[in-house]
Amino acid sequence: MIDLTTEPIDIPRLVSLVAGPDCGALTTFQGTVRDQNEGRKVTRLAYEAYRPMALAQMQEIQVDIAKKWPGARVAMVHRLGSLAIGEISVGIAVAAPHRDAAFAACRHAIEQLKSVVPIWKKESFEGGEAWVGK
Repeated sequence: MIDLTTEPIDIPRLVSLVAGPDCGALTTFQGTVRDQNEGRKVTRLAYEAYRPMALAQMQEIQVDIAKKWPGARVAMVHRLGSLAIGEISVGIAVAAPHRDAAFAACRHAIEQLKSVVPIWKKESFEGGEAWVGK
């Protein structure tokens, strides 16, 4: 399952979508909005995406994971809109037959999502706001 949503991310749901008796390992990643960045007090983040391309790129990541780690399954969701400190901005669950594959595939998923998927982040901080890198 791949999705972009304005709703809170449900990590247990992602886990349930990939878990199965054929997998001996399951890893998750959740990115959360932190209250500091580059010495500034962050008050909130807003995410925007070019939805058709973002979903297509996320699906390519999913296909790539299945090729690189046979038997691995991934569910990945990114929030859009305005998020408060502490909210989950991205959730990933990966199930695989073995732990090495589950960890590697989960790491690959977040690194690829951050580098190739067209999702932009605007940071609001005390005294202003700015678009920042992923």
